[in-house]
Amino acid sequence: MHKVVLATRNAGKVAELRRILAETGAPIEILGMDSFPEIPDVAETGLTFSENALLKAHAVASRTGLPAIADDSGICVDALNGMPGIFSARWAGAHGDDKANLDLLLAQVSDVPDGRRQAQFACTAALALPTGEEHVVEGVIGGVLLREPRGTGGFGYDPIFVPDGETRTTAELSPEEKNAISHRGRAFRALAADLPELLRTSA
Repeated sequence: MHKVVLATRNAGKVAELRRILAETGAPIEILGMDSFPEIPDVAETGLTFSENALLKAHAVASRTGLPAIADDSGICVDALNGMPGIFSARWAGAHGDDKANLDLLLAQVSDVPDGRRQAQFACTAALALPTGEEHVVEGVIGGVLLREPRGTGGFGYDPIFVPDGETRTTAELSPEEKNAISHRGRAFRALAADLPELLRTSA
């Protein structure tokens, strides 16, 4: 049984990756950062999702001596040249103020016509080994931005994002429906498919 650390204190993310790995049948045990309370959070100082994910993964692999996975994600709006991007969680200034972030984004695209409100949720997931080796995958889901929030599920920008092929926002989807198509789910599933071989060759 391989032990792998997921560089997050978000129990939902840990549970999601455990579910995805369980589907593959891979003999891998996922540990969250709650198992390592002495390790401080890693500052996300990179300029891309990939840089931030790798920063966190390498730092945790180095501190724990175990393979580590980290992700970084956000919403990228075409009319804003791909922003908020890596700044999605602190777009309005305070980290994690979902309502302020959403309200600011809506205000910034208020003059953008309906036919040009395309956006993408993007996620990069990175695996770092204690040896310094790394592996990066990406997950993206495209869609459009509404003018008013709809739905009470999810978090962040979910209430204003309608995925391609859907009429509902990601905040109106069930957790299972959202996980099946989400950018993070796609990135984690891509990484999970590669993980057994990556860990085998590094052993």
